[in-house]
Amino acid sequence: MSDNFSTSENINSLFEKLESFLKSKTVVGEPLQVGETTIIPFIDISFGLGAGGGGGTDDKGMGGTGGGAGTGAKIAASAILVIKGDQVELLPIKKAGGLEKLIDMVPELVEKVKDHKCCE
Repeated sequence: MSDNFSTSENINSLFEKLESFLKSKTVVGEPLQVGETTIIPFIDISFGLGAGGGGGTDDKGMGGTGGGAGTGAKIAASAILVIKGDQVELLPIKKAGGLEKLIDMVPELVEKVKDHKCCE
């Protein structure tokens, strides 16, 4: 293999980047304060990665090396923790009714989202 490509260095680099990305704040999002209510998102993360390299010689005796590395991830909200006074409730996003219940509990959230969208 050429000095320009190191499978070990590339794999280590992938893991370092992944480690800095997948912190506890990635799984439990930043709290959002809406009036007297605190909303904390919970996130599902799935990922995959791979790296490889090799070298060889063709029929004419020409040699070569190559390698590559890559990673992919999917991030999706799975639930929202709603804290309103003494009431604490975990609302699943993927099940029917989770978002509707959130809007019922925190109606001012709709206005906050509208205000945020119109000002971007």
